[in-house]
Amino acid sequence: MKLLFNNLSFKSRQNSQVLLLFLLFSFSIYSQEKQQDSTQLETLDEVLVKAVRVDATSPITHSNVTKEQLQKRNLGQDIPVLLNYLPSVVTTSDAGAGIGYTGIRVRGVNSQSTNVTINGIPYNDAESLGTFWVNLGDFASSVESLQLQRGVGTSTNGSGAFGASINVLTDAISENAFGEIANSFGSYNTWKHTVKFSTGLLNDHIEIAGRLSQIKSDGYIDRASSNLKSYFLQASYVDNTTLIKAITFSGKEKTYQSWNGIEDPYVLEHDRTFNSAGMYTDENGNIKFYENEIDNYQQDHYQLHWNERVNNNWSTNLALNYTKGKGYFEQYKEDQELADYGLDNVEIGNEIITETDLIRRRWLDNNFYVVNANANYKNNALNVIFGTSYSWYSGDHFGEVIWAQYASNSDNNYRYYNGNGEKVDFSSFAKASYRLNDHISLYLDLQSRYVSYKTTGTNSDVSPFIVDKDYNFFNPKAGITYNVNINNNLYFSYARANREPNRDDFENNADIKPEQLNDFELGWRHSSNAFSINTNVYYMLYNEQLVLTGEINDVGNPIRNNSGKSYRLGLEVDAVINVSNKFSIQPNFALSTNKNKETVVSLDGELVDLGSTNISFSPNIVAGNAFVFKPINGLQMSLLSKFVGEQYMGNTDSEASKLDSYFVNDFNIMYEIETKSIFKSIIISGLVNNILNEKYSSNGFYYTYDDTWSDPNQVTTIEGTGYYPQATTNFLLGLTLTF
Repeated sequence: MKLLFNNLSFKSRQNSQVLLLFLLFSFSIYSQEKQQDSTQLETLDEVLVKAVRVDATSPITHSNVTKEQLQKRNLGQDIPVLLNYLPSVVTTSDAGAGIGYTGIRVRGVNSQSTNVTINGIPYNDAESLGTFWVNLGDFASSVESLQLQRGVGTSTNGSGAFGASINVLTDAISENAFGEIANSFGSYNTWKHTVKFSTGLLNDHIEIAGRLSQIKSDGYIDRASSNLKSYFLQASYVDNTTLIKAITFSGKEKTYQSWNGIEDPYVLEHDRTFNSAGMYTDENGNIKFYENEIDNYQQDHYQLHWNERVNNNWSTNLALNYTKGKGYFEQYKEDQELADYGLDNVEIGNEIITETDLIRRRWLDNNFYVVNANANYKNNALNVIFGTSYSWYSGDHFGEVIWAQYASNSDNNYRYYNGNGEKVDFSSFAKASYRLNDHISLYLDLQSRYVSYKTTGTNSDVSPFIVDKDYNFFNPKAGITYNVNINNNLYFSYARANREPNRDDFENNADIKPEQLNDFELGWRHSSNAFSINTNVYYMLYNEQLVLTGEINDVGNPIRNNSGKSYRLGLEVDAVINVSNKFSIQPNFALSTNKNKETVVSLDGELVDLGSTNISFSPNIVAGNAFVFKPINGLQMSLLSKFVGEQYMGNTDSEASKLDSYFVNDFNIMYEIETKSIFKSIIISGLVNNILNEKYSSNGFYYTYDDTWSDPNQVTTIEGTGYYPQATTNFLLGLTLTF
């Protein structure tokens, strides 16, 4: 740690001095305030996420999701799919049915720019910056609450948020013992088994709780199967002022690869479940599919949290984390050059063999350590949170050839590439909200962040891959909330965020630059028993935004590049209209324009300035709605609708790159029967997805290449596209027994 501080640049030290001055200012206010006897004590569980969440009146645009809301649709699908009906959210699934590899975009921003924390611990992969929800099978069953912040949001731990942050709080302590058995099954041979338990508070202080789950599905796409095993276990100690939690959770996933999409329009029209992964031609010329073209990865998490309430005003949180990840994906590859794998040519008689069919595995083996420390002072007027986060990541990347038609000079321990990535992330922050009077509250948030990223060895192309980068970021945020009356408030905020490139960015472009965002948010909130509405206008002004080019690499990851100056301007509205005590309407919509201010591309061999163009994967309209009907106690029926407007998969406004709009409707029903026999309650739930049988693709890719085959003297730009079809009408049914 001392060495890290010695290596901080002068600019970083300046930022730390600004934070220190802010802290001194906050403490000076505290010393002048009299302690308020009426200060409300906080729930100790909430301290785990206090540093990265905001409250209902803060000038940060956000949505809260409760455990009960997740439970209604939690029948095995991943968390992104369960969040699909929130404002500005677009989700997608490689396998087509929401289980396996799923993704989420918010305000058109890709998942690498969405910060995710679990109990305040960064979850994003340190190198790719992505979030692999597939490693969190059935995690929704262990979520107490979740907050989605749109835009930059508040300061958080880990990589910066450039479109959204998702802050997850795991299960709170249960005072009473309980058990739960949940089973569901449905289309594509999908089923989920979950067992949960809690001892309740033993001797009023100690609780042990846990969950064991398995989810299996064949997937909508051919062979896009998933086998997800997971567990969650926590041991807690609690008294009036102390909460100590030791948490461990793990996910092991085995999924058949389905990241290739479909490029042929005819196949998309007539065989939309086709999957080219694992396809090869045998010695007789027959097309076959390799049965073990899989992703096999396990991720184990260990967290220790110590929350202390010092008095009615002060509370502290110390958190430690260790994450171990290890696994591989396996591929059958035809006609591979032996030299590309560092292998010698093979001589058989007078014939020299230079190519071979082979099976390879590309491995990841990583370790991730985190220390978070936060303190919170709160009275009736002032709420100050300050803290620090330090993380260290080391990841080995290596490849093995486990079988080859012509093995050459390889052996069982042979690695054809071998590299390492190491990343240090150190941040400190101080944030305060101050209630000036009954109407006006002020918000200030300052964060300093230092990032060091270094790589050694070779990458999967068997090329030297050397990166040695240090970044110092200063991220200020400020806002004001005006409470018009008890039902209405207005807010305005400004936030700056900076974010480093990821590993793939460096592999694709050695001169890649970090991106910067200035985010302006203006909103109005109204809340009453009959009607509530949240509406906001945002203007996100970027410098060197890392936008998706539309292309994907050889393992399905999107390729990004700097886009110079760009912006996103939008209006978001979400509401709840209680027509009666039995029926409510819950609409939301987002209208936006998303532009690169200048786009220069190579077209038919010449550089062409296209001027202002649309940012890729950024639909101008995203809308959702829920009709919720509760005819009797315990019964709820919901009709859920989602419309996503057309979007470009590239940044050139090419008609060929356009992804069509789609309108999808789901029906959800849940009926809870309270009993006085063996079970406390019996919950029957059902979900019919895509009830109108819409044939749509929620994701795809777009690429171009220069062709000179027809005329060597004439360069012609050829365009290509691929699509990820989503499932047609399908269903899930569930039965949950609690006791």
